[in-house]
Amino acid sequence: MNGAWPGGPCPQCGDDMPPRVIHCQTCRALLNSELSEDSIELPAYFALPELPTVPTASPRGHYVFCPGCRQELRIHAKYRGMRVQCKHCDQPFLYDAGVTVLAAYMPCVHCQQEIRAGLKYLGHKVVCRHCGGHLELSTEPVTG
Repeated sequence: MNGAWPGGPCPQCGDDMPPRVIHCQTCRALLNSELSEDSIELPAYFALPELPTVPTASPRGHYVFCPGCRQELRIHAKYRGMRVQCKHCDQPFLYDAGVTVLAAYMPCVHCQQEIRAGLKYLGHKVVCRHCGGHLELSTEPVTG
C-alpha cells in the first residue's frame, strides 16, 4: 500500500487528516494516490428513523431484603406502606422507605416477559433482554 495516505494536511483544503483515509473528511478530495475517483463508490446516505416515543414500563413491585433473615423477597407495590410477613422467617415488617430495595420488577411492554431492573436504571431508556424492545423504566410503581 504505497499510495496509502500517511496523514497530515489535505493538499486541497489544508485540514489535518489521519493516516490511511481515502477521502478528506472536510472537502472529500481523494487522498490515496493508488485510487482514482471512478474506482471508489461512496455509499448512499440514508437518514435513520428517530423513535418519536419510547413506551414506559412501570414497576409492579420490588425485590427487597427481609429485615429479619436478610433473604430476598419479591413484593408487589400495592403492599407499599403496609405490614407484610417474610415467607422465610415469618417476621412481619413494614414495606416502606426503610426497607432495603434491591431491584424493581415490571413486564416488558413489548413481550410481557418480566424485567428485573436495578434501581439505577429507573427513569432511563433501556432495551429488554428478552425481545430487544426499547422502553423507558418509570420511577413510579403501579399500585393497583
